[in-house]
Amino acid sequence: MSDVPTYVLERVFDAPRDLVWRTWTEPDLLTRWYGPNVETVIHRLDVAPGGLWLVEMKWGDTSKYERVEYTEVDPPERLEWLQSGADSDFNPASNPMMPDWPRVLHTVVTFEEVGDKTKLRLVWTPFEATDAELACFAGALANLDKGWGAGMAILEQLLAELQT
Repeated sequence: MSDVPTYVLERVFDAPRDLVWRTWTEPDLLTRWYGPNVETVIHRLDVAPGGLWLVEMKWGDTSKYERVEYTEVDPPERLEWLQSGADSDFNPASNPMMPDWPRVLHTVVTFEEVGDKTKLRLVWTPFEATDAELACFAGALANLDKGWGAGMAILEQLLAELQT
């Protein structure tokens, strides 16, 4: 596979850019929308180049861990990071339920002012992936809107609540 499969999510929020930025960079706001239908526990959030975001998503007695390393932070316009599944000590690890899921995903989120609204654009691509990982991600593209879409719906509600 020569083309890297790419997931792109775009949403326009009826909120100022600084507020939308805060929902992606402040732990008390981030836990309210990230990981819909699970308990989101942020173990560390250092939003700076080289900083880590260590997150645990819990449902019942089950936990899923993610490790994010920020590569670029340009407030309030751009966040860029490398994201991987992790073990309970936050060491990068393969997804046990999907062994061919990319070990690392490259994520770029931009926040653009559009009048008094904010256009958010998220681009998600496998990073240094094997052919099997690229194929797995490509096969999942059609379903990625379910999780991200649910999170964006919660984020939209949160932004409305924060402005009342």
